[in-house]
Amino acid sequence: MAEVEELQHENENLEKKLRNKGKHNKPKPWDDDPNIDRWTVEKFDPAWNPTGMLEVSSFSTLFPQYREKYLQDSWPRIESALKQYGVACKLNLVEGSMTVSTTMKTRDPYIIVKARDLIKLLSRSVPAPQAIKILEDEVQCDIIKIGNLVRNKERFVKRRQRLVGPNSSTLKAMEILTECYILVQGSTVAAMGSFKGLKQVRRVVEQCMRNEIHPVYQIKNLMMRRELAKDPELATQSWDRFLPTFRKKNVQQKKPKSKEKKEYTPFPPSQTPSKIDKQLESGEYFMNDSKKSEKKWQEKQEKQTEKSAEKKRKRDDSFRPPEEPVQSSNKSEEGKKDLTELTKSIKSKTKELKKQRKTQEKVNAEEYIAVASNDKSSKKKSKVIRD
Repeated sequence: MAEVEELQHENENLEKKLRNKGKHNKPKPWDDDPNIDRWTVEKFDPAWNPTGMLEVSSFSTLFPQYREKYLQDSWPRIESALKQYGVACKLNLVEGSMTVSTTMKTRDPYIIVKARDLIKLLSRSVPAPQAIKILEDEVQCDIIKIGNLVRNKERFVKRRQRLVGPNSSTLKAMEILTECYILVQGSTVAAMGSFKGLKQVRRVVEQCMRNEIHPVYQIKNLMMRRELAKDPELATQSWDRFLPTFRKKNVQQKKPKSKEKKEYTPFPPSQTPSKIDKQLESGEYFMNDSKKSEKKWQEKQEKQTEKSAEKKRKRDDSFRPPEEPVQSSNKSEEGKKDLTELTKSIKSKTKELKKQRKTQEKVNAEEYIAVASNDKSSKKKSKVIRD
């Protein structure tokens, strides 16, 4: 029985806790209202805060010296833009600072934060007409610090240039896709736009500076997402199958040359001999000034003779005839063969000529004339037949 009572008591305590928990989380009548859009930013109405601000709040930022003249020229425009929202601003050229503060006419409590962002953007080299747009409710800003992401200065400059692209084409493409204004200045990137666009810009910038993904691939990804967002059927589906996946390729780096480790010795290295030690070794230290001068003169003469001999050798080289090419052994053997053949042919021809002369001496003149006349008549007959 006691156990049953204990269980009942525990159940009652749990019910009481469940009743008390989340009293303020009761369902409200406007939770399920389809006419209410919770993502729209409503424009501030001064009637919501008729009494104004109770305390004065101010912000100030320093600006570089090269921005002084530009700010001085465009300050009246900035002052008139802030005056519409009841915010006072001050430019101090001595200290190099800009200050914004609330006044009795200020009604919007968040406008002072917007004014702080305005002077931040102006100090980051954003043009005044563009920076004034931050005072609108739909526009936000984000200043991304990229100086600490890369240690090496040369790598930092290369990656920052990669972000800008040739003729700032990469930056323009990002501005169109994210619907944000982007300015790369020094070791910071200033961006202005919606919260969604600023989030995309920060991701692209940080991944580029860390050498994770190239901005061109990020732009391709954003273009795909933009096209997929137009299709209402894909609103509830995952887009992973459509989006491209980029793998990082590991480029082989040069291996550092390993230095040979010297054998450990407990004794320190021998001391390098000084000038006096060298003179003591050669015996020059104990010489007189006259002997020292004689030695120097002798060394000088030796050097001069060496130089003059070298110059003479160079001059003589220009007058020497070039070396004739040495004929190879194969060519000489071929020449010998040709000579033997020539001698043989000449000998054979001489023998033939001798034989002909002997035959001519034995031949009778009358017979030779008769043979010659017979040959001519036969030639004439052959010509007639051919015609």
